[in-house]
Amino acid sequence: MDQPREPAFNAPWPALAMAAAIIGGFGLQTFLPPEQILPTYGFSPQALAQGRWITLFSALFLHGSWAHALLNGVAVLAFGAPVARYYGVRPAGALAFLLFYLACGALANLGYGWVHAGDPHLLVGASGAAAGLMAAAARMLAGKGVPGPYLSPQVVGMTAAWVVVNLLIAVVGFAPGAGDMPVAWEAHLFGYAAGLVLVTPFGWLSRRGVVD
Repeated sequence: MDQPREPAFNAPWPALAMAAAIIGGFGLQTFLPPEQILPTYGFSPQALAQGRWITLFSALFLHGSWAHALLNGVAVLAFGAPVARYYGVRPAGALAFLLFYLACGALANLGYGWVHAGDPHLLVGASGAAAGLMAAAARMLAGKGVPGPYLSPQVVGMTAAWVVVNLLIAVVGFAPGAGDMPVAWEAHLFGYAAGLVLVTPFGWLSRRGVVD
């Protein structure tokens, strides 16, 4: 007897919703004047120094081009699926996924702001949050669906590869989908580090009050 086939496209709805928010959000952004929307909601270390903390989060939903938005949307869907599956699709799990995503992205921007204190250049995009999902997905892979150990071959290998890729980006100054914009490779590394650590405590949050 043939075994039932897995659906080809079965990502949990929180990951699908976040990817749709990134791509659809950029679609809406194209109707708004960039000279107003980007300085107001984009992140910069200078904005942080001025106390505009909301830009740590709002910048995650702005992008510089369709290629930039699509690349981040695909990354969030691919790496977010195992994380969303672990947290679950109930309200508590969806909330944990959203908060984890926002925390990774905000810490990625905060790390960039710390390295480039006072810099006025704007930073937009979800790549820091996507990097956090990538790190969490590596731990999911190591633990076969739950967070595995930090020193597992899967986590060590993914981490080493991500560091090398971003050091190359730092040297070359280019990444796919970035166009003419500078690439905030430091934010990628800070977001990844946040994802490695935070995936477990947000898993606890997703299970509060849930009785199996």
